Amino acid sequence: MNTDLLKRLCETPGVPGNEHRVRDLITSEIDGLFDEVSVDPMGSLLCKRSASGADPLKIMLLCHMDEIGFLVSHIDKDGNLYLQPVGGFDPRNLFSRRVLVCTDDGDYKGVMNPGGKPVHIASPEDRKKIPEVGEFFVDLGMGAKAHDVVKVGDFVVMDEPFLEMGDKFVSKALDNRIACWLGIEAIRQLGDKGRNAEIHVAFTCQEEVGLRGARTAAFAIKPDIGLGIDTTLACDTPGIPEKDATTQQGKGFGLHIRDSSFIADKALVKEIEAIAVKNDIPYQRTMLAAGGQDGAAAQQAAAGARAVGIVVGTRYIHTVTEMVEKGDLQAALDILVAYLSEQ
Repeated sequence: MNTDLLKRLCETPGVPGNEHRVRDLITSEIDGLFDEVSVDPMGSLLCKRSASGADPLKIMLLCHMDEIGFLVSHIDKDGNLYLQPVGGFDPRNLFSRRVLVCTDDGDYKGVMNPGGKPVHIASPEDRKKIPEVGEFFVDLGMGAKAHDVVKVGDFVVMDEPFLEMGDKFVSKALDNRIACWLGIEAIRQLGDKGRNAEIHVAFTCQEEVGLRGARTAAFAIKPDIGLGIDTTLACDTPGIPEKDATTQQGKGFGLHIRDSSFIADKALVKEIEAIAVKNDIPYQRTMLAAGGQDGAAAQQAAAGARAVGIVVGTRYIHTVTEMVEKGDLQAALDILVAYLSEQ
C-alpha cells in the first residue's frame, strides 16, 4: 500500500476554490498513467485513459480534491484573523486548534480559539456556551504585522500530521484525499486491463460547497457510468445506536446506495456486488439520510448516467482525527481494479 502518497495528499493544504497544490501533487504522480490530462475552467483535473475500440463505454471516477477549511474574511487592527468556513464544521471540534494560514507568498502557523473568557475567569454559564463558527479567530503571534503577510481570501486549514495507528490511518483531509489516492492507485494497478472502456478520472474541486467541480466535469465528459469515490460515516463508536452506524470499520468498502443527492442505479449496485463476491472483496451496503457526493453530479449530467458510490467508512469525519481502516481502504482499491478490469 502506497502510504507515502496518502500521507502527502492528506498533508497538502487545499480548500474549496484553492485546490491547486493538491492538483499539482496529483499531476506529478500520474505521469504516464493517462492518455490525456487537462485542467478545466473550474480547476478540476480531468484525466482520460483511452479505449481500444470504437464507441466505448465511458466510465467516470469522481474524486474530489478539496478539504473543509476557511477563508480569511477580516483582519482586525490587532492582526487577528476572522474566517468564513468553506465546508461543514461542528464548532465543538474547533477549540484550541493549530492551523496553517496559506498565502501566495508562504504559509504561517497560527492558533484558533473563540473569543471570550478562558476557563479560569469564565462563569459556569460561560463554560456551557458553544460558540458559533464565526466567533473563532486565528492568532498568528505577530500582532498587527499580520496585515503585511495575510490578505482577505487567503485560506486556512487545520495543521495536524498524518498518522498510522495500528490498523488505522488518522489525518485531517482523509475526506477526500482517500478518493484522490484511490483514483491514482486504481489506474496504476489496472495496467493494460479494461481497455474496452474509456476511463475518466476527474479530480474535482469544490465538492464540499455543493459538488460544483463535479457538475461541470461530468457535463463535459457525459459519462455512461459514474462512480462517486468518497468517504462516508463510520459511527461504530460509543454513544451511537447501532442503527445509526452507517458503516462498521473492518467490514470492507461501502457500496453506497443513497444519500440526499442521489439514489444509486440498482443494476449497477448488483453488478459491483457480484464482482465483490466473486473476488472475495469485503463490502457493506451503505446509505445516508443527508449529505451528498460527486456521484450525484455524474448521474444528473447532460442526459444522465448510471451511478453508484464506492466509499470508505471514516470515523470522526470533518475533524483532524478522521480515521479509516487500512483493510477497508484496500477493499475499495480492489473493487475498483476488479470492476474496471472487467469492462
